[in-house]
This record gives sequence, C-alpha cells and structure tokens, in this order.
Amino acid sequence: MIDVRPSPIAGTWYPAEAQALARSIDGQLAEVDHEPPPGRVVGLVVPHAGHRYSGGVAAHAFRLIQGASFEVVAILGPMHQPFPASVLTTSHQAYATPLGPVEVATDLVEALGQALETGFSVELIRVAHDSEHSLEIELPFLQRTLSPGFRILPVMLRDQTPSVAEAVGHALAEVVRSASALIVASSDLSHFYPSGAARRLDQEMLARMEAFDPGRIFEAEARGVGFACGKAAVAATLWAARDLGAGNLRVLHYAHSGDVTGDHDSVVGYAAAVIYAAPPGDLRPA
Repeated sequence: MIDVRPSPIAGTWYPAEAQALARSIDGQLAEVDHEPPPGRVVGLVVPHAGHRYSGGVAAHAFRLIQGASFEVVAILGPMHQPFPASVLTTSHQAYATPLGPVEVATDLVEALGQALETGFSVELIRVAHDSEHSLEIELPFLQRTLSPGFRILPVMLRDQTPSVAEAVGHALAEVVRSASALIVASSDLSHFYPSGAARRLDQEMLARMEAFDPGRIFEAEARGVGFACGKAAVAATLWAARDLGAGNLRVLHYAHSGDVTGDHDSVVGYAAAVIYAAPPGDLRPA
C-alpha cells in the first residue's frame, strides 16, 4: 500500500470537496489570460496563502502551464514550523488532496539528498505528517492545469541563508537536468504592513527577482527594503533555473490580502511570476 501524506489544510485553506475545489480553481484560471513568454517555461513563482486570499494571484502563473506536460514538478517553499534541520522533504510516497493523490518522485528525492550531501555537506531530512502548507497549497492548481502523470519533488527550506539556498539550487538542477521538469517557488511577500508600505516593499523585492540575481533577494531583506517569507525558495529556484538555461523572470500579477478582506491597515503581499529561457539567438532584454 502506498504511503500517502494526509492533507492537514483541506477544508480550511481550500475546499475539502473535490468538485467544489475544481470549480474554484477553474474559475480563478478562467479569470486570467496571459501571452506565453517568448521561450521555454522553466519555473513559476506563486504565493501560498489560502486560495481565497491568493489563489486568484497564483492563477496568473498556473494559467501559463495549462495543458502542459512535465515528468516532475519540484516545489520549493519555506518550512514555517520549527524543525532542527536546514532542508527537509517528505518521507511519504504521495500527497493527498481532494482531487486525488500526487505521487512523490522518491528516486529524485534520493538523488537530491545525495547531491546535497556529497557536493555541499547539506543533509536533506525526511519528515512525516508535517503540517507545512506552502507546498501542498500549490498541488490542486497543478492537478487542474498539468497533464496527468507528473510527480513532485518537495523541498522545504528551514534555513534561509544564501549558502543553503544556493546549494539547493545547484543540486536540484543537477538531479532534474535529464527530466522534463518545472520548478515552482512558493512564497508570499511582505507581511502585516499598511497597504501603501507593503506595495513599496513588494515592488522592490519583485524588481530584484526580475533582475535574476538571487543574492539581491537576500540583500533586500537584510537592508529592510523588501521581504519574502520564501526568499530562500525563490533564490534557490533562480539558481537552479540559471543552471538549466533560464535567465528571465516576468512578474505577471501583484495584489495583497486587503484586496480581498478590505483591511488595508495590515496586509500580506502576493505575486505571480514566470521564469523562462529565451530562444537561442534572442538577445532582447528580459
């Protein structure tokens, strides 16, 4: 029998009933339309609040991959819970959502652990029955947009330092290079600022992401000019994407929780972005 991680957030962060969940996601996807990027999609940056708050933003990114086929989707997010480890993954063989189980690429989990340990002296710790939402919240969108058959490679970063993020990025690129892979970075932006201040902070962080320089993401937070709770996940994704031939990030949409709740005194920022590799010979700026 397959070992499936039960969902700790279905029914609270998103609908627990399959048809209601599918209708909700399909409705959010139908509200957006973007021109495909001028090149191969390598990754996405998406928020991870409850679907009510940030699902409409996330849909701007997931809409770009609707109908696409990938062998593996690596999902990188922060580990919000206290664990005595730098980088974590699941010990389960699949994740449960109301839309059905999503298989974990256990062979690639093993390969990533070996690449991190031998190349960077970083241990990949496996956990069971975790309550982390930042990875699971993206799964229903993937289930409603991608062709069936994809597997996931879940990575949770408790350590938010540049050295660990860079190690994860390079090791991840190494293990997915021979597969048809998509990398998803799960991160919200600033937390609990008035909407005007949040927008300024978030635009600075997004500009640094668009510059495709992972180090500048950490610098923004160190200087207090921009924030992202999944900064290490985004930076690791950029390092991996660069190793895989990508060099462009396009912000697709920005909003904050006050746009939903009406409370503009204390908001959380959300953005959707696509990471892509320009066609050979295309020297246009990103």
